[in-house]
Amino acid sequence: MTDLDEMRWAAVLRRDRMMDGRFVTGVLSTGIYCRPSCAARHPKRGNVRFFANGEEARDFGLRPCLRCRPDQLAADEAGIAQAIQLIETAEEQPTLEQLAEAAGYSPYHFHRLFRRATGVTPAAYVRAHRAKRAERALKESDTVTEALYDAGYAAPARFYADAPDRLGMTPSKWRDGGRGETIRWGVAETDLGPLLVAATARGICRVAFEADDTVLREHFPNATIERGGEALDALLADAVRFVTEPGRVMTLPLDVRGTAFQQAVWRELSRIPPGETLSYAALAARAGKPNAVRAAGSACGANPVALLIPCHRARRTDGSLGGYAYGLPIKRKLLEREAAG
Repeated sequence: MTDLDEMRWAAVLRRDRMMDGRFVTGVLSTGIYCRPSCAARHPKRGNVRFFANGEEARDFGLRPCLRCRPDQLAADEAGIAQAIQLIETAEEQPTLEQLAEAAGYSPYHFHRLFRRATGVTPAAYVRAHRAKRAERALKESDTVTEALYDAGYAAPARFYADAPDRLGMTPSKWRDGGRGETIRWGVAETDLGPLLVAATARGICRVAFEADDTVLREHFPNATIERGGEALDALLADAVRFVTEPGRVMTLPLDVRGTAFQQAVWRELSRIPPGETLSYAALAARAGKPNAVRAAGSACGANPVALLIPCHRARRTDGSLGGYAYGLPIKRKLLEREAAG
């Protein structure tokens, strides 16, 4: 089996509803094709062939399963696309009821369909889209208040409530290169090189194999950046253990931001068992966008805490290691240590 087929077969075995619409399962012995989540008895692997969609399966001579009705997904996807268009074009952010009406479903059913199709809830998608608009507006508008209204927030307080999850700091600080934010950092020696750890009051915001704070000052030129104290020493010591024991469970507090898709990719990276790897194609599919292979790779590259959210477990579809923020020698060493552990 190819790597992609392995991922698809595993989804069929666990009847993964998140994979519905990403491909269909052709059962050659019965002449039908199904959703990955079909509740029917699993066929033998030798009788299975995967297709990108129902049209390909029908061209092959198969017919849709009457139990799981895989072709109904086309109508579902059209409804989801209509809802996403409403989110991205409406002047005021729509409610769940308005989105469900646009898609042609009840709010409850729409909520399930949307999460299955995108990997996030409608509310999370709305927040992510609104926050991206706010980030752009904060850089272009004359005032913070003007930017927030332009981004679709009914009141500035709503953005400030969302900001810790989305930006990691208040909008004024984000707009002004981190002015007023305090970021503390420290460096510890490891056998793979000096490890820098930086944190806000909320958690670790950057980990890198760097010897000084240059990278922090590039990202936050107006923040107060200072050497850490005892509180940071504890975080630094814990982070260093991920160099010697990269397979350990991650429990450290983080203060990182990303788009909804980036967060979905980071979540799937954290689910890969130590010592194993997953291709960018499989990551994209698990994150809800199977065609966004390059974007999955970019999400790995945008991960500011790659040692803690394990980007070293991602590889290319051809089996090669691909890139890594800290360089391929460190990626190889981390994988070797996980495999040995």
